[in-house]
Amino acid sequence: MVFSSLLFLFRFLPCVLLLYFITPSCMKNTWKNLVLFLASLVFYAWGEPVYIVLMLFSTIVDYINGGMAGYFINRNRKRAAKLFVFLSVVINLSLLCVFKYTGFIVSIWDAVTGMDVKVKELALPIGISFYTFQTMSYTIDVYREDAKAEKNIINFGAYVAMFPQLIAGPIVRFKDISVLLRERRSTIEKMSEGALRFVIGLGKKVILANQAGEIFKTVTAYSGENLTTVSAWFGMLMFALQIYFDFSGYSDMAIGLMSVFGFPIPENFNYPYLSKSITEFWRRWHISLGTWFKEYVYIPLGGSRKGAFRTFFNIFVVWFLTGLWHGASWNFIAWGMYFCFFLVLEKLVLWKLLQKLPAFFCHMYALIIIYFGWLLFAWEDIAHHRIFIKAMAGSADAGFVNTNTMYMIASNAVLLVLLIVGSTNIPAKAGTWICNKNEVLSNLLKTVFISIVFLVSVAYLVNGTY
Repeated sequence: MVFSSLLFLFRFLPCVLLLYFITPSCMKNTWKNLVLFLASLVFYAWGEPVYIVLMLFSTIVDYINGGMAGYFINRNRKRAAKLFVFLSVVINLSLLCVFKYTGFIVSIWDAVTGMDVKVKELALPIGISFYTFQTMSYTIDVYREDAKAEKNIINFGAYVAMFPQLIAGPIVRFKDISVLLRERRSTIEKMSEGALRFVIGLGKKVILANQAGEIFKTVTAYSGENLTTVSAWFGMLMFALQIYFDFSGYSDMAIGLMSVFGFPIPENFNYPYLSKSITEFWRRWHISLGTWFKEYVYIPLGGSRKGAFRTFFNIFVVWFLTGLWHGASWNFIAWGMYFCFFLVLEKLVLWKLLQKLPAFFCHMYALIIIYFGWLLFAWEDIAHHRIFIKAMAGSADAGFVNTNTMYMIASNAVLLVLLIVGSTNIPAKAGTWICNKNEVLSNLLKTVFISIVFLVSVAYLVNGTY
């Protein structure tokens, strides 16, 4: 089940909201958390019920590990507590390796040894990359005394399985949400803000990301003889915008739903395509993942405190793991190493230069590096990379531009404008300006806008079912 489906919007979500808000807030929200936990299990089981067992296993294992770590921390026995942190990390990473990386590991083994080992392809459990990171962060937070061990397994289960941010994050650290599991209130203001944010995210996904994705598929389907330089650049622009609106749209929907249930959670995107450097881009893109790797990998390895060589080694480790986290194939590792290279280059050489250049040139530098990076992300097959790099470099077999390319761009001009403007902070600034001038008019326009976005999104979803 996904948020951008009629089943979720008109059946699952209304039922969950009804059950949640008629459930009393007694026993420090335990009953409400039980509703969220059970609803999340239903959501999770819709596609592949057997993987409920995997999530429950991860929940129980880290409930025990975190509890035992907290028990020994309270008795000043850090070495014993560290054992349970180690168990949490090993078990969670083992789950990831088995279900996400087995095929990749076997393919490497076959390439090295010349063998042909046959393994059964396992379906990737939904959200496993997110909930394993969340449960590891729980045990580590308890060990560091950043949070107390959760004694109520229902509360902990709700934290692990919380369906709003199960599919695509944000990754929520336990220390950021532990108090809210017991003490929170859903106000009319929070609910209306959450609903607004959810609909904006839905529109990003259904109206913008999906349409950009269709254009990218069209361009990708071109053979080398039909791909022009302009169509290659246009296609990669569509992919860059698709992946932003897809991912940030899901994050907006998650943040909105969590707000409805009384959980304010951190932002995950901050207009990343406005960045003027690669360093800035990764402070704005998938913020929760970057924060997780910084707090639980980069800083424990020593961060930037142990000299230049160690700093660059730590950056390398983080970006190797970041690439691997995104997917089990070499192109994702290459993608991670690509951005690692430019982050190190900026630290060593480019940072002072970028400080002196006009903002426009810094912005264009960042966008070009980012767009070429998405080339590595887009395909596992290196043949596609070669074709597109060749075309984007001006050596396309079909020439610089042709009538098909011009027609494709012209027929999608409105969508292109919406995508580009929507990826900036212009809409937010315009909304703030109108609100400051006339709050009544602002609320009226906001209601009309959200209603249109919701109705158009539903129309697209209905059309997609036929």
